Amino acid sequence: MAYVISDECISCGACAAECPVSAISEGDGKYVIDADTCVECGACAGVCPVSAPSAE
Repeated sequence: MAYVISDECISCGACAAECPVSAISEGDGKYVIDADTCVECGACAGVCPVSAPSAE
């Protein structure tokens, strides 16, 4: 299942910079992951300072 970003997101952008398939973009108040593009690699979760991304 694709990763999702919780409301804990602080909009730092670390996850977007790490995503190998550019599935993460800035949304309204937090970053969002395009489920159709996400390859479930977990790179975003590994760099997030607040552990916002997680597997759905």
